[in-house]
Amino acid sequence: MPVQIGVLRETAPGERRVSMVPRAMELLGKSGVEFLVESGAGEASGVSDGEYKEKGAQIAASRDEVLERARVILQVRANLLSGVADSRHTVIGFADPLSDAANCAEIAARGATLFAMELMPRITRAQSMDALSSMATIAGYKAVIMAADRLPRMFPLLMTAAGTVAPARVFVLGAGVAGLQAIATARRLGAVVSAYDVRPAVKEQVESLGAKFVALELEPSDAEDKGGYAKALGEDFYRRQRELLTGVLRQHDVVVTTAAVPGKKAPVLLTAEMVRGMPPGSVIVDLAAERGGNCELTRPGETVIESGVMILGPLNLPSEIPYHASQMYARNVAAFLKHLVKDGELRINLDDEITRETLVAREGKVVHPRVLEMLGQPV
Repeated sequence: MPVQIGVLRETAPGERRVSMVPRAMELLGKSGVEFLVESGAGEASGVSDGEYKEKGAQIAASRDEVLERARVILQVRANLLSGVADSRHTVIGFADPLSDAANCAEIAARGATLFAMELMPRITRAQSMDALSSMATIAGYKAVIMAADRLPRMFPLLMTAAGTVAPARVFVLGAGVAGLQAIATARRLGAVVSAYDVRPAVKEQVESLGAKFVALELEPSDAEDKGGYAKALGEDFYRRQRELLTGVLRQHDVVVTTAAVPGKKAPVLLTAEMVRGMPPGSVIVDLAAERGGNCELTRPGETVIESGVMILGPLNLPSEIPYHASQMYARNVAAFLKHLVKDGELRINLDDEITRETLVAREGKVVHPRVLEMLGQPV
């Protein structure tokens, strides 16, 4: 009997993405699965019920019907299923396991199996499943578009009958996936771009996109964990970093900050004093706003103006481009499902690194070491 996979409509305020789209379903054509989609699940992402039906999905009249019939439940915000998932369900989605471990424990207590897409290991085999990178790509792009919209000058160099217009100068703090996309987008818009990262090894990637790599005489030896994710560094390091960055900021019109550490408060890279030293009319887009912000003055979800500098603290930027965010996320989820489902059966092989590292809860218990640590429980 095929594995029944349920696709739920998102219920989080402002969430416009959907966890599966018709095109991504095609990747699972021979895997022995059937899709049951809650009516209207893709509406906010520009996907109609009819498009799902054309690809063979059944449309459920209600959320309860999906929960009753489906064995695997897909959702973008899987952490919102803590009150409804039970021992019948394997839940796959973003679960915020390192910041909201208690919620994961609640899902575990109800007997559900939970896989968190945030915990996907950064290994070659898992690249097609890396949903965090997909969403970071969209966030980096959107951050620059927001900055360009609010900056009181144009990005490109223009030579006109009225004279020459100098290009905007953009500085990107952090050259991870979001930062590199921000660099590429700003360059395409014609800005002069510089970037900094605590990892000197990314200099080549920054320069390949046509940006200047700003070197500060700081070289931490352990800026990444073994999974390829950023690690928190000491306060002395961040203090010295802020001192060296102060002069750099004065030369730029736009700053995009992207430094976030999974499960921890974002490091403060820009102090109020540093912001006040920037040229009036400058724009800061803080992509770490959801984790407290890289700028001391950031207010999550709000726009702050200090000494003529505009500080944007956007939340859930991928949801503002729901069509492509859903396409990318769904392909990541489909690749992960293809990894888990073999010959019409859901198989959880703990000898496999991808399965082991993303599995948070099983058989009534939290099983992931990092989540257990967050809960203060023995590993």
